[in-house]
Amino acid sequence: MKEKIQESTKFLEEKGFKNPQIGIILGTGLGQLIDEISIEAVVSYNDIPNFPTATVEFHKGKLIFGSLANKKVVVMQGRFHIYEGYNMQDVTFPVRVMHQLGIKKLLVSNASGSVNPNFKKGELMLIDDHINLLGNSPLAFKGVDQLGERFVDMSAPYDAKMNKAFENIAETEQIKLHKGVYTALLGPQLETRAEYKMLQILGTDTVGMSTVPEIIVANHLKLPVAAVSVITDEANPKDLKPVDIKEIIAMAEKAEPNMIVLFKELIKTI
Repeated sequence: MKEKIQESTKFLEEKGFKNPQIGIILGTGLGQLIDEISIEAVVSYNDIPNFPTATVEFHKGKLIFGSLANKKVVVMQGRFHIYEGYNMQDVTFPVRVMHQLGIKKLLVSNASGSVNPNFKKGELMLIDDHINLLGNSPLAFKGVDQLGERFVDMSAPYDAKMNKAFENIAETEQIKLHKGVYTALLGPQLETRAEYKMLQILGTDTVGMSTVPEIIVANHLKLPVAAVSVITDEANPKDLKPVDIKEIIAMAEKAEPNMIVLFKELIKTI
């Protein structure tokens, strides 16, 4: 994998991806942040050696380099998921490449459904901890110790300093920002009533199909990471309503401006 990372990194550097300070991963329906960036280079995932190809129609599949709040950023416009048929190493490969390019911090966003009845759609949740129910780990492969320590401590996977900064910004900007536990499931089907009830028993606040693999790899690389979840739907197992993916994407787009404020203000302080 080392050689593949180096090959991808060299390709991107030749395309102008020079010394980014911050990496950003944009989740489902979350693409408006691109409008805030002074773009210097754009490359399709299809053109990057060793990169997976985005197969979900609402994930754009581009890597973008430019300036945001006077910082150099590299942004994944669209991410990869296990449910697309990729393995954990495929899904997290871009994080390793961004790290090799030079990022010092990683910011992650996603769309999720709330199982905490106090968390409503259109609101944001700062991820304070997570539960991995994907059934695998991005570190479970031969040779992982060549890229970092195999047995990674996960007692505090999300950077406390950035999380505190997010909370302070939310208070200043009067943005409702919950803090809680995100659980990742494989998907692509949504959960049953019994599964949502199980998630509540486990202590889950929101649930989705991504993010956790990237967080694990960021910790493997000792890369400080923070993540914000846009709540797009509510899952009450006692009164479960059918969910339309188009409605989820529309809600993500509606709530995204608040996430953009959080990201921009945080980047100013890094």
